[in-house]
Amino acid sequence: MYRTYFEKVKEASRCMTRIGAEETASVLKALAKELRLAADAIVSANVKDLERMAVDNPKYDRLKLTKERIEAIASDTENVALLPCPVGEVLECRTLQNGLELEKKRVALGVVGVIYEARPNVTIDVFALCIRSGNACVLKGGSDAEYSNIILVDIVKKVLDKHGVDSDIIQLLPADRKATDELMNAVGFVDVLIPRGSQGLINLVRDNAKLPVIETGAGIVHTYFDESGELELGRQVVFNAKTRRVSVCNALDCLVLHRSRLNDLPALIQDMVSKQVEIYADECAYQQLKGEYPDELLHKATKEDFGTEFLSLKLAIKTVDDFDSALEHIYQYSSKHSEAIIAEDADVIERYLNEVDAAAVYVNTSTAFTDGAQFGLGAEIGISTQKLHARGPMGLRELTSYKWIIKGNGQIRPA
Repeated sequence: MYRTYFEKVKEASRCMTRIGAEETASVLKALAKELRLAADAIVSANVKDLERMAVDNPKYDRLKLTKERIEAIASDTENVALLPCPVGEVLECRTLQNGLELEKKRVALGVVGVIYEARPNVTIDVFALCIRSGNACVLKGGSDAEYSNIILVDIVKKVLDKHGVDSDIIQLLPADRKATDELMNAVGFVDVLIPRGSQGLINLVRDNAKLPVIETGAGIVHTYFDESGELELGRQVVFNAKTRRVSVCNALDCLVLHRSRLNDLPALIQDMVSKQVEIYADECAYQQLKGEYPDELLHKATKEDFGTEFLSLKLAIKTVDDFDSALEHIYQYSSKHSEAIIAEDADVIERYLNEVDAAAVYVNTSTAFTDGAQFGLGAEIGISTQKLHARGPMGLRELTSYKWIIKGNGQIRPA
């Protein structure tokens, strides 16, 4: 059963080398239009998924589609269409002493497999980035988003058919665990596998897949407020990083505070009350906030609260004695996704940028910007927290490899 999906997409992927940049742009622009026209139907399908999930589930907001979110997906799709197609770009060229002409040229990865959870927007993002970078794709969405994913892939296939492009370049696998196992073992059919979701999903794929895997890790995100940090700037940045959208991987999980700024802590997080953010504070921060922050929202932190991706209106606070202690805490608990510093001291900032190991490191701004669209990539297939083959938001170029092209006129290599 599953082999049929893999055979179809592998065969269809061969046509991608014959589809030009203008044609892929045309497909994506038409897809954006169809998404807008089908917004009501998409929302209706999404409601079926939402009805099966508790509202307080951290995945609920990720799963939810509204007309506004569909418009944003359509806009991102159009943005991808406007980006230069990376395939065929010459990365390097030179002529050897023997007259051989060498070119290092960018090529598509081939067939990209993506396993993801309750985020139906990923369905369109992946397809848009894959077709624009010359790739076919196999999608394995979670059962939570089954109805949403089915209607979105149906719309994609409808657009492909209208443009005379083989619609088998996108395959949506059944929403069952067996499909996940089969995809992880689709050797010879899928060239690279990208898990996008919880740490549990990522660990499952990394530990069991027989295919090359690019990890798009969970976001355990810190913001360090230094003794030189500007209070009003910090207040705005921390509030935005925590509350803009709590269910995404770039949302703030832990505020690391220099001990000398404890007196400023109530003012630093005062806006959190308006969003009913629960605070999990270490002893020093707890005592500072006692009586200054609502009792029902203030808790003493346990060890487990540090290193947790909350995906909800919860924030841990860690007090540190000095900058080195802040670096040590982040080193211990970071998932290497996004980390930020609020500071004015140029030397401290420089050390933070050099020493913090993360895909995105911020100075005096919100970690909410770790996003392919925000980085000018049009969209993203995920945010890689590893160092091979890509790191950070993965856009078009990150979905390519390269090959060497050698041209000669009869040269042979001496024995």
